[in-house]
Amino acid sequence: MNEILLRRKNKVIIEKGSAAEADNCAIASIMKNVEALGYTFSRALYERLQTLSRSELQKFYLELVPVLKNLVGADVVYQPMYPNFPESVMEAEPARLFFNAILHYWSSGRLYPYEKKEERLPLFDETKVRVIDLGTHQDLQDIFHHLCQAKTSISQTDKEDLAWIFQNEKPVLPDEIPLKENAAFIGKLYLENAPLTEAKEIQRFCKTATDVLRLITAMSDGDVSLAQNTKFRSFKRKERRVLMELLAGCGAIEEDMLRYKNKWIRVGERLHPSEYSAAQFETVVTAFYKLRNNVKIETFAGQVTGAMEAGDYQSALRLLKKRPGELARRLDHLLRSVDDKSQVIEAFKEVAAEVSTPVLLQVREHFAHRNPKTDIRVFFPKGSLARCHFMGNTLPDIDKIYCDNIVMICEEALMKNYKERGSLGRVYLSEELKRYIVPFSQRSASKALKAVTRGSRLPFLENTKAFRAFIWWTNMGEGAEQNTPDRVDIDLSAAFFDTNWNYMEHVSYTNLRSKNYNACHSGDIVNGGPASGAGVSEFLDVDIDSAIEYGARYIVYQVYNYTEQKYADIPNAKFGWMGREDVGSGEIYEPRTVEQKMDLAAQSTVAIPVIFDCVRREVIWCDMNRTLNGCSNICGGNNLESNLSGVAATCYSMVNISKPNLYDLIDLHIRARGQRVDDKKDADIVFDVESGITPFDTEVFMSEYL
Repeated sequence: MNEILLRRKNKVIIEKGSAAEADNCAIASIMKNVEALGYTFSRALYERLQTLSRSELQKFYLELVPVLKNLVGADVVYQPMYPNFPESVMEAEPARLFFNAILHYWSSGRLYPYEKKEERLPLFDETKVRVIDLGTHQDLQDIFHHLCQAKTSISQTDKEDLAWIFQNEKPVLPDEIPLKENAAFIGKLYLENAPLTEAKEIQRFCKTATDVLRLITAMSDGDVSLAQNTKFRSFKRKERRVLMELLAGCGAIEEDMLRYKNKWIRVGERLHPSEYSAAQFETVVTAFYKLRNNVKIETFAGQVTGAMEAGDYQSALRLLKKRPGELARRLDHLLRSVDDKSQVIEAFKEVAAEVSTPVLLQVREHFAHRNPKTDIRVFFPKGSLARCHFMGNTLPDIDKIYCDNIVMICEEALMKNYKERGSLGRVYLSEELKRYIVPFSQRSASKALKAVTRGSRLPFLENTKAFRAFIWWTNMGEGAEQNTPDRVDIDLSAAFFDTNWNYMEHVSYTNLRSKNYNACHSGDIVNGGPASGAGVSEFLDVDIDSAIEYGARYIVYQVYNYTEQKYADIPNAKFGWMGREDVGSGEIYEPRTVEQKMDLAAQSTVAIPVIFDCVRREVIWCDMNRTLNGCSNICGGNNLESNLSGVAATCYSMVNISKPNLYDLIDLHIRARGQRVDDKKDADIVFDVESGITPFDTEVFMSEYL
């Protein structure tokens, strides 16, 4: 419960105690200890702790600290190859570093260089603490409500939180769940926790055959985006009848089922539709018969494509107006294809108000930046960011007057929609929200200390002079042999690029240090040790000013799994970074300087967590994953050298991303239904980085403001 609240809201639930006198000494000791992890208490939480007895305070502390340690990554021991990193690596002779690495490799990762750990200076950095506030069970209900009402896909972490709250807090299901993927997951939770006799409760979430397919996929623990194949499980007879009834209640289903023909044929092998009465389930039985026997089914997409191929754009537009979302997604192609572009714009204007707000926002942003094109186009397939690909940008320009018309239509439709949601009152909106991207898709977002949308730019903390990234991992099993499939060898790397994304240099296990960029790697460890053991770690320091001095602008941290297991299959793997004033003071790992920590759990072998823009002094949150597509066999392994071109293209697209930001989103809301004020004290609602609704409250933006 408190792990969810701490991660999402920096809150904890503490029931009021009955202590006769406050134990302020014990509370002060607790606060001192959690400060070392980068946290402190609000006044409300402090006053609640004053009602607890010594034993109750002890129980609170023993429950709180493990959660905080996990959030910042301090729940494990960090053991780099060189205990006196970075000095011992920067000062060592190259031959000694080489000899130490060879011995480590020959010993299957068991032998380490002998080095007596020297006493380190205390941490001099001034660190910013996170304030933990007093929470309530209503906060959990709010989280559940916001995730259910999210208008974009949610992450795996979101789903885990939803499941826990659903099972333990018994929230009421909403009347409507806007996003079909989320509805499928909620439907699965409902069917797992309620009698099947009450299954009709989820009929309102299953309005099309694809909705039912998503539910079946969720029940089989598959990809509800339907981008990847799922091995459908066997269903009990009662479950099969429920699913058949849901399908029968969807009305015309043939065209919808044809979109995912192969998936439905496999589903049919699990549902056995022929066993049911044709009179009761006629539409369902007939649809499965047509799919299995390749009986022609007329489709909407086929009609549109046929009309466009014949040059009959008026008919195509008449058809597309029946499905406004499809028309909105085809606008760019239509404006490039149709001679009379005013027809396209007029058609869109007539139905724009019926398009979902996430689509309208993305269309608005696309046409607002349509003609100042980037050199390349990068495509990230839904459900598989690891398979991103890129090509040259050869799209022809569209006249600015048409782009401006589309932007205006989108804004008018959005404000009309927002106005219907009721007044916001007086609103304070910080300029800082321009740095943060609207959370359209969190489907593949990693579990992290702070929820951040890809492409968002966070300012460097004041006085930050260097970044120290870290990874920690173990093997997949209890063994530690060199040639066993359980051995895991993860490598931390950093590549330096100039303003135009020309490669400058890198620091990795193949190049432990750079004099020019004052960067240093802690040493290559090739064996994570037993999954139940202490694990191993690597660190990589980069001095910001030296990078700028020698012409680098972007620093791209990357994590490669040399042994090529997917991160999702590894039981323990994490990445994070610390912003440091002085890497020579404090321990190698200092929890209170950790700015971000994420679990590596994607279906890939390459992670690009973050890009540092040293010139603008901004952290660009990337959270991207890649595969090498066979390069490892010809480039010496799964490493930075094998992936430079792909990394540069992926990061170029992330840095030049054209996505709606939170400032523009809330500005539209204010224009439609609020009054803007310049002072937080005068506001009914505050949108800021440090207070009120912050960019890290992703579930709030996904549900309330999209």
